[in-house]
Amino acid sequence: MQAALAIHHLEVTFGHTQAVKSISFEIAPGKLTALVGESGSGKSVTALSILKLLPSTAQCRGEILFNNQDKTENLLSLSTKAIAGIRGNRISMIFQEPMTSLNPLLTCGSQVIEAIRQHQKITKQKAGQQTIELFRKVGFDDPASVMKRYPHEISGGQKQRVMIVMAICCKPDLLIADEPTTALDVTVQKNILLLIKKLQEQNNMAVLLITHDLGVVADIADNIILMYQGKIVEQGVAKEVLQNPSHPYTRALLACRPGANQKQFRLPIISDFLEKLIPYEPIPKPLTQIQEKTELLVENLKVYFPIQKNFFGKPQSFFKAVDDVSFTVQKNEILGLVGESGCGKTTLGRTILQLQQATSGNIYLKGRNVQELNTEEKKIFRKELQIVFQDPYGSLNPRLTIGDAIEEPLKVHGIYNNANQRKERVIELFEQVNLHPDFVNRYPHQFSGGQRQRICIARALALNPSFLVFDESVSALDVSVQAQVLNLITDIKSSLQLSAIFISHDLSVVHYISDRIMVMQKGKIVEAGNADDIFYRPAQSYTRELINSIMH
Repeated sequence: MQAALAIHHLEVTFGHTQAVKSISFEIAPGKLTALVGESGSGKSVTALSILKLLPSTAQCRGEILFNNQDKTENLLSLSTKAIAGIRGNRISMIFQEPMTSLNPLLTCGSQVIEAIRQHQKITKQKAGQQTIELFRKVGFDDPASVMKRYPHEISGGQKQRVMIVMAICCKPDLLIADEPTTALDVTVQKNILLLIKKLQEQNNMAVLLITHDLGVVADIADNIILMYQGKIVEQGVAKEVLQNPSHPYTRALLACRPGANQKQFRLPIISDFLEKLIPYEPIPKPLTQIQEKTELLVENLKVYFPIQKNFFGKPQSFFKAVDDVSFTVQKNEILGLVGESGCGKTTLGRTILQLQQATSGNIYLKGRNVQELNTEEKKIFRKELQIVFQDPYGSLNPRLTIGDAIEEPLKVHGIYNNANQRKERVIELFEQVNLHPDFVNRYPHQFSGGQRQRICIARALALNPSFLVFDESVSALDVSVQAQVLNLITDIKSSLQLSAIFISHDLSVVHYISDRIMVMQKGKIVEAGNADDIFYRPAQSYTRELINSIMH
């Protein structure tokens, strides 16, 4: 059987850097092939080279053979016009971030219609009918309504469905999905992956799914290819590779993800497998000793947003983002807060931090009602409670060195009037988060995602806070980098006796890092309890659904 696409000895270089190092593999027709590796492994560069979407600075050598209308062609040697006729038609691509891939000025329907008419000579009305049918096919209950909506008016999962429709509207022979579920909730992520698998089977389409997470492909991939530092280290039938991995890197990726049996162990990282090349023996992390002292108390908290106003401009109805929520966080305790996008967990975190005003309710930090603090007391409160955001790059000023970024809160709060003392504190924070002090004069773009998140954690620790809020702080990281950051959070909690709220949509991560877990749905806490009880013995069907979404 002829391959849908065959790559022979592909090499991609950017100046003196070789991103892809003579790789060869085939994508079988009608099968889903997963290309797995960490950021920087070369997997996305490989995918972009197929459609000649790499920048002009890239040099490609080798062959990418594709059967185009009964004629086998090397895609790398095609002209710009010839490859344009294949893109979006015979080979389509779903990109990682649907919001930046969709035109914010055009409705979802008009964008799909445009994609159809670019490759098919049909009327706008006929293309519109096809679009409605495709929207229905990917699970939209009201496709006619989605046709009229703009990208900002639909959720992340819905935007990704629109992108899938755009990719399959011309019935391609090969669909390339580049990290299509990275920033989505686990339930939405699972639905999108199952949708891609269903469409692949229905249309007998070849799919190349690119991801950094082996867990997400376990149930849907037919074949799997592992890339590391520009090379293919292992490939074969997915079930065989996942059950009996032969390469240390494959074993490392499988081990780095928080699992049900790793609650009291430090997570392994890639170097445990590749540098030492010895069997990994987990090191127990210290059991949490929660002191019976309430650090944070939230009472009957409500955050309502008006969604409809009457003639006089007064609100008639409200969106209840946080709806009568009460809980406590003890000293030296990590409370996990889990739920899908839109459940209210980020709004709850922002309200605790006083970045969002509460409609009603009380928030007490160390016995003081933070909503009744005067200006001077609020300044002290800001030092006590810090946040680490989801996007470490967006949280850092690209024009400031990371040394200056960490020193900035010390200046703002007047801590250490002496510049040398501030510099010493910055060096101390660098060492605390396992970064080399020589890095202080580098800029954010010179660091990896995991290193940038360490920098953000160092900045949050600069003022010696007693309470931290981690808002989706590891969701966008590779599993191996995620393991490093989770280990760091565990170390910091143990050494500094910090309390924290850890917000995430991934229950496996929350289970690993948390002492207790709260599950949030539609603004309410639907279940709360000990982390192991929630993970192994959930009482609510919603919690069981979240857990089932991460189990493979």
